[in-house]
Amino acid sequence: MRRRIIMLILILACFLAQCTVWGMFPIGNVKPNLLLVLTVAFALMRGRKSGMITGLISGLVMDLYFSRYFGLCGLIYMYIGYFVGGLYKFFFDEDIRMPMLLVAVSDFAYGIIYYLFRLLFKMRFDFGAYLKHIIVPELVYTVAVTLVLYRVFFVINRKLSEREREEEESPWLLK
Repeated sequence: MRRRIIMLILILACFLAQCTVWGMFPIGNVKPNLLLVLTVAFALMRGRKSGMITGLISGLVMDLYFSRYFGLCGLIYMYIGYFVGGLYKFFFDEDIRMPMLLVAVSDFAYGIIYYLFRLLFKMRFDFGAYLKHIIVPELVYTVAVTLVLYRVFFVINRKLSEREREEEESPWLLK
């Protein structure tokens, strides 16, 4: 229960930071995708189920605020959480290179898939310009922010895991 509440708080905090703090300091007219960093981080640290749930809720929050098509971001984030979560058995938590690579790949995939869905809904615009002015700058900015945020998420996950282990080993809790 504690983990779920903290995850909801983290999702809301990342969303608010993405909309407010980084909204005031866009670089190249783009903001980092903090909810994607959160989804990738917890998918790597906790597995597919956690990645899918974090991704779905994060994406739905994005859809409520930004998207014309409710569910599109939720679906994309959920699949990103699923695919990245499949790698958690092969991942060492303290190595930052893998999360940065996966955030970059996930952000690129998100940008391409989002563009394709917008193309399906007849909102055509130049792909080259979209790639050059939106996808690549957002990818670079998001990967740079991952350097700091991943460490924060790692510490939070470790504390939660330690707390869960202590509660499981407690002789005072009924099972």
